[in-house]
Amino acid sequence: MRIIYMGTPEFAVPALEALVAAGHEVVSAYTQPPRPGGRRGRELTPSPVHKRAEELGIEVRHPVSLKGAEEQAEFAALNADVAVVAAYGLILPRAVLDAPRHGCLNLHGSILPRWRGAAPIQRAILAGDAETGVGIMQMEAGLDTGPVLLEGRTSIEGKTTGDLTRELATMGARLIVEVLGNLAAYPPRTQPDEGVTYAHKIDKAEARLDFAAGAAQVERQIRAFMPAPGAWFALEGERYKVLAAQVVEGKGEAGVTLDDALTIACGQDAIRVITIQRAGKPAMPVADLLRGHPIPAGTILV
Repeated sequence: MRIIYMGTPEFAVPALEALVAAGHEVVSAYTQPPRPGGRRGRELTPSPVHKRAEELGIEVRHPVSLKGAEEQAEFAALNADVAVVAAYGLILPRAVLDAPRHGCLNLHGSILPRWRGAAPIQRAILAGDAETGVGIMQMEAGLDTGPVLLEGRTSIEGKTTGDLTRELATMGARLIVEVLGNLAAYPPRTQPDEGVTYAHKIDKAEARLDFAAGAAQVERQIRAFMPAPGAWFALEGERYKVLAAQVVEGKGEAGVTLDDALTIACGQDAIRVITIQRAGKPAMPVADLLRGHPIPAGTILV
């Protein structure tokens, strides 16, 4: 097929690679414009999709909006059979949705209609869902409301957002190639009206650990915000990111350490930190931190 690809982060790279490997003609890759980055935060850094598309010899476009008539005309002029969208980052106007012969297909990282919206993987972990997945959805004007052509599922147990993002990206790449290999074999199925939830964008303030919650919820918070923005607590004015922890038995005032191994009391039970990161330092096992920077029992963490 003649395909327009639309995506931005690492999540969107495997599907782009898979479509090219399957022999489809990717005529253009749309992505978010380069953003300031680098060590000094000043250099314009292209998105992961931008970089990979250029390596594959695909023309890259990065308009700041698709609302203008000129941008929409340029999109339509590509005469695509289909547009494939994966975490692109812009709302697609009706003129864009309707331009390709078979419309626009979206790779969405949840089991729809649960977790429509911007942060489905994080929200599924935070909610304690047993499983999640990725769906190939026919896009329409509503927010992730379109019918689903094909879906894959996986267990969430013990996985971080980083783990699931990589797994679902690979799964989505396989599914989109399967669908486009025989589009007629995958008629769209309307989403059910029951079970609709919305995955609102993550606010960085949510990453502050809430020890008043039960330990199981605190551990989910740690996994949901790993690798970014990183769940954290403060001690003596310094932030510590908790990258991994386990739920253990323990009782005490929420947010107070129960021993010198960084076991922290929660609203119910406790968590024992496994991997931690001080500001400006690399991640390390908690034992390595405590050898040089003891945190004794009875320390209050906020």
